[in-house]
This record gives sequence, structure tokens and C-alpha cells, in this order.
Amino acid sequence: MKLGMVGLPNVGKSTLFNALTNAGAESANYPFCTIEPNVGVVSVPDERLDKLAEMYHPKKFTPAVLEFMDIAGLVKGASKGEGLGNKFLADIRESDAIVHVVRCFEDPDVIHVEGTIGAARDIETINLELIFADMEILERRIAKTQKMVRADKKYAGELDFLERLMAHLEEGKSARSFPYTEEEAAIIATSPLLSNKPIIYAANMCEDDFINGYENNPHYQAVAKIAAEEKSAVLPICAKIEEEIADMTDEEKKEFLADLNLKESGLNRIIREGYALLGYISFLTAGEPEVRAWTITKGTKAPQAAGKIHTDFERGFIRAEVVAFDDLMACGSMTAAKEKGLVRLEGKDYVMQDGDIVLFRFNV
Repeated sequence: MKLGMVGLPNVGKSTLFNALTNAGAESANYPFCTIEPNVGVVSVPDERLDKLAEMYHPKKFTPAVLEFMDIAGLVKGASKGEGLGNKFLADIRESDAIVHVVRCFEDPDVIHVEGTIGAARDIETINLELIFADMEILERRIAKTQKMVRADKKYAGELDFLERLMAHLEEGKSARSFPYTEEEAAIIATSPLLSNKPIIYAANMCEDDFINGYENNPHYQAVAKIAAEEKSAVLPICAKIEEEIADMTDEEKKEFLADLNLKESGLNRIIREGYALLGYISFLTAGEPEVRAWTITKGTKAPQAAGKIHTDFERGFIRAEVVAFDDLMACGSMTAAKEKGLVRLEGKDYVMQDGDIVLFRFNV
């Protein structure tokens, strides 16, 4: 999973990126300190994997990974090449989803590119640049489809859909907020629309507001309202706290978060929201050689999941031996799970479930 982190200059985006990834991206109090996208790869925490490692003592332990891309700060006119706009838009296209960091804190020592704090305005600035870029793509697509309709009327439905979507964008609304059917979703999937990417709004606030009731922060309220209208995710976060815990050991981190009455770190919450937004789940493989998590989308069938491991597994798929994680833990061993009939033999039509522990049988 690749998440592109975006935001106006000086909203705490690079500070948050550094804290989440420990990648050491430059962070400074001026626009465009991030010129090339910084990339950080982090392991996806999964307690199930830890417990399997305790059971099997594997030679190799391989969690799923998440890639963060810290993308250069954006200004008005990016869709027309202002600031670092063209690079910004190209980098977003490579992301599976967007983490839009929105400034929800007051600090006279940290300049704001617009001069004042305004979460709704900042969101609109970036969303409009994505929409403008999408309108250019859609304009070309509509012109092409109009020619196709003249040759064959079967494309009339597609043209009608594209024109309705264009009207929606012209109202300043993102593509992800446009209601479309499954058939229309297939059409939109063939155009790389930036404003159709799933988005997590990370409401970055000061430590006091974050700990003592972020719901009362008016800037957070504005972000939450927009997220609800778009059916996007909103995540209250404090980049400063994430920065403080970045270099702590796991034990120190747990104690620190507990003292603040926090259950988990911002990284874990972003990962969880990202998986939910993109419809991702994990299946697991376990044995003495390796314990490993594999990321797939909900609805993936067994042969295609096997193909994530190796194309030969999918090509020569015979069956999958599957046991649910909870069942294996309750039994204490794979042998005991088999004796109780909890290890199932599944065929090509089996839809994988989150936490399935699988051994694929194949022949090529």
C-alpha cells in the first residue's frame, strides 16, 4: 500500500512523515523544503504475526509493509504548474490513497502560506487543484467518446456518464463524492482521476487540543464536516506527539501513550484507516522457514491470493489448506487444529478471509 502525504506548506506534513517513518526528511519553516518526494517504508503492526512467530520460531519474519510518500507542499495554481504543481500531481498519481494533512493548530511562530489558519479553505485549495487536473483529463476523454458515439451509438451511455461527472467536477466537487453504479465505476477506473482517490484527512493539532478534547477544536470540526460529506476518513492527530515517540522503544511507547490515555500511535491508526479505505485484508503463511503477512483486497479468491506468493502458485493451483487464526490459537498447534477438523480444504472459488492461515497446494 502506498500513501501519498499532501498538504499546504507548513501544516506539519513533513514533521508527521518523519515521525511516522523515521526517514529523516528535511523539515523547515518555509515552503517547498520537500522538493523530491521522500519515501519511507514501515512495517504493518500485526499481533497475529507476532503470536505465530512465538509458535513457530521462524528463521524469517516478514510483516506486510506500507510505503509513505511525502509530497512537496502545494499552492494555488498547481494544476497550471504553479509552485511545484506538476511534480506534486504526478507524485499523487502513483499513490493508492492520499493522507491530506490539515493544519488545525494556532502558532504565530509558524507561518501559514495564506496568512491565517483556515482548515476548510486549505482543504478546498488542494481539492480544487486535483479537480482542475481531473477536468483536463475528462475533457479529453469526453471529446474522444463523442467521436466514438458518432461511429457507434453503444457508447452513448458512457458519454452521458462522463458528461454528468464533468458537471459534478465543475461544481467544485471531487470525483469520489459522485454517486456511480458498478458499471460506471468500471468506466471511471480507466481514467486516473486524482480527486477519486480515497483520502484520509489528518487533522494536525496541538498537544493540548488533541489530548483534552479534539472534538472542541473548531478547525477539526470543519475537517470532520467535509470528510462526512465526502464519505472520507478523518483522523485527529498530533505530529508533535508522534515526533516524541518516534525514537522510543515499544515498551516506552506503550507507557507514554498510556499516560496520555491513548490506545495506539498515529501510525497504527493511519494504517488501520488506510486498509479500511482501500478494502485491504491480510492472509498469513506460517512455518519454521518463515512467518509472513500478505496483503490482498477483500473478495480475492484463493488462486489469486496464491498468485501473490508466486505466479506458479496461481497457475497450478490445486487447493488451499486453511485454518482461521483464532482457531489455531485456541488449539495451540496445527496438528491439534487438524485433529479437531478445523483445517479446511478449499477450492478455486473460496473467498479469502482476513486472518486466514494458508498452505497452498499447486502443481505446474
